[in-house]
Amino acid sequence: MPPKAKFTREEIINAALNIVREKGKEAVTARSLGEALGSSARPIFTVFHNMEEVLSETDRSARNVYNAYLKEENSFKGVGMAYIRFASEEPNLFRLLFMSEHNSKIDGILPEIDENYAVILSSVKEEYALTQSQAERFYRHLWTYSHGIATLCATDSCRFSEEEVSGFLQEAGRAFIHLLRGENK
Repeated sequence: MPPKAKFTREEIINAALNIVREKGKEAVTARSLGEALGSSARPIFTVFHNMEEVLSETDRSARNVYNAYLKEENSFKGVGMAYIRFASEEPNLFRLLFMSEHNSKIDGILPEIDENYAVILSSVKEEYALTQSQAERFYRHLWTYSHGIATLCATDSCRFSEEEVSGFLQEAGRAFIHLLRGENK
């Protein structure tokens, strides 16, 4: 009979998420998890098969934290503001999700897979009288721009106020709309 689990999956994942928040993904090891739980590393492996499984579940948990920032946002500016706020407030989780090579193609991360994508495209098309192709390009331009600001915030290279970020996104949005509308001339 296998040994009884000393900790639940949720307790282990919460500990791993807290380690990522404090020290980054690289700090999540069996030993650091055991220390965070006040135990040896052994009880972790009564719940998980290996550290890859722990890290995979930690990624999923980090995505849930990110998704909570996006909850009920249905405008591009709102999503961009939430994305940048997440990078500022949770820099190590942002790095894990958006600046790690292994996560660069995970569902739910790329802009075209985002659950708000269709709603945002529809509103952009309608509000600015753009074609589908133009709306998609607008979204990609602004997503890339937002990612740049978020990366600056997550790496502590720059700090912007919410008002500054709002202004940046608004100005960039106007510029991209002007650029896209000029394509038809």
